[in-house]
Amino acid sequence: MDSLAKLRKDITTCEACPRLVNWCREVAVVKRAAYIDDTYWGRPVPGFGDPAASLLILGLAPAAHGANRTGRVFTGDRSGDWLFRALHRAGFANQPTSTDAHDGLRLVDAYVNAAVRCAPPGNKPDPAERDACRPYLERELALLRNLRVIVALGQFAYDVVSRHVQLVSKPKFGHGVEARGVVTLNEHRPVTVLCSFHPSQQNTFTGRLTEPMFDAIFTRAQTLIKE
Repeated sequence: MDSLAKLRKDITTCEACPRLVNWCREVAVVKRAAYIDDTYWGRPVPGFGDPAASLLILGLAPAAHGANRTGRVFTGDRSGDWLFRALHRAGFANQPTSTDAHDGLRLVDAYVNAAVRCAPPGNKPDPAERDACRPYLERELALLRNLRVIVALGQFAYDVVSRHVQLVSKPKFGHGVEARGVVTLNEHRPVTVLCSFHPSQQNTFTGRLTEPMFDAIFTRAQTLIKE
């Protein structure tokens, strides 16, 4: 029988993509000056959250000096700062900060992961690396049996989700766009895919994504879960 614990082990020991494995290890040795005294994780990063989650949040990939350093997805970088503040305001997290894997953060009815589990150079995985990670998301979707809503952070995540969820239709990606579909693994479960701009510095510094815009995504997710 599969389990989230087994999946975590399989992800963290994966060496399917040599370019990514080597990059994660190199970054963990070279480090960034601000984190020179930190012991980097330096390997694939598994998902994190509530096993009974109704909400799944999917990002692109771990940040080289964020999750690749801390070992927990969206932890230790500015994108994660935005995400966990929003989840806390919406009641999906017990605290608004995420600094390291042992900081006491607990997600409530939510689970967070990334489409690609290794930090890619330039934050740009290639198609083969994207596809090598697909079985891990497939297993997560099968194991998260209470799932009702998937928030896709960015076009990349939306495209990956659409390969796993049988959508009624696939509207063009945009902030707040919704697509209804079915997870067909093990049983047919209805889900709503909810699109959001990624909380990257490029989006947040330019004002393309604001905190009220981001909060609206998780308020909508709450409504969809309760329907």
